[in-house]
Amino acid sequence: MLTDKHVVVIGGDARQLEIIRKLSTLDAKISMVGFDQLNDGFIGASKHTLEDIEWSSVDAILLPVSGTSTDGNIETVFSNESLILKVEHLQKTPKHCVIYSGISNNYLDQCVEKAERSLVKLMERDDVAIYNSIPTAEGTVMMAIQHTDITIHRAKVAVLGLGRVGMSVARTFSALGAEVKVGANESHQLARITEMGLKPFHTDHIKEELKDVDLCINTIPARVITANVLAEMPLHTLIIDLASKPGGTDFRYAEKRGMKALLAPGLPGIVAPKTAGQILADVLAGLLTTETKK
Repeated sequence: MLTDKHVVVIGGDARQLEIIRKLSTLDAKISMVGFDQLNDGFIGASKHTLEDIEWSSVDAILLPVSGTSTDGNIETVFSNESLILKVEHLQKTPKHCVIYSGISNNYLDQCVEKAERSLVKLMERDDVAIYNSIPTAEGTVMMAIQHTDITIHRAKVAVLGLGRVGMSVARTFSALGAEVKVGANESHQLARITEMGLKPFHTDHIKEELKDVDLCINTIPARVITANVLAEMPLHTLIIDLASKPGGTDFRYAEKRGMKALLAPGLPGIVAPKTAGQILADVLAGLLTTETKK
C-alpha cells in the first residue's frame, strides 16, 4: 500500500489515467496537474495547478512518457493550460522525492541535477520496454494493413534492429506469414535471428538487402535509412519508423522520391492506451512500494 505517499501527476494522456486509478487503489494521495478538462473523479485524487502544489510534501513526481520539451513544457491532452516544470519546483520537494518520466532530455536532466533529486526513466527499463513491444507490434501490423494494398502474408518485410521492439515485431510479422529478414550489427544478434528461423543480414549491407522489400520497419535510433539507401529501394516500399524522434529515416528524401515513410514512435499509447497505461501503472506501483519500504 502507498498510504500517505504524495504523488504529483503532471500532464500526459489516457495512459496517465490508468496510473492514477492504480495508485488510487493503493491509497496514495494524488495531486493531478493539467487535468482540468477531465470529468472523471478518482478517490484520493484532486486537481491542482503547478502554483498551488504543496511541494514540500511531495514524495514522487510523475511526468508523461514524453517527459518535457527542451524548454520544460509538458504535454497534456486534458488541459489547455501551459505546464512548465522548473528547477524551482523540484528544489522545494523533500530530498527523497523521485521524478519518474518515460524519457528525458538535457533540460530535464539539468533540472534534476541542479535540484539534486533522482530521475527514473521508465522507457529505459527492460520490463516496460518488453511489455510495450506487444502493443507496438500490433500497432505496426495495423499501420501496415492501412497503408499497403497487399497482404502481410508472403510480403517481403525487413526489420532493422533486434532490440526489445525489433524482436517482437519480427516475430509477429513472421507469424502472419511474411518473409522476414532482420538487420543487426552484432554477431550474437545475427545468431539469434537465425535461431528464430528468420534471415539475418548485417546492417553494413543495408542498401543491397532493402532493394526488394515491400515493407521496411526501423527500430534503430540512428540515421540508417539514408538517401543512398532510399534511392535503391522500390517506390512502393512502405517504411514504418518506430525509433524515437527524429527517427532513422531521411523523410525529406523519401517524400521527394514519392515513397510513403511514417514516423510512429509511441504506438502503445496510440493503439492501446489502456494496456500501455496498465503496464506503466504496475511498474510504478512496484517502484513506489519499494521506496516506501526503505
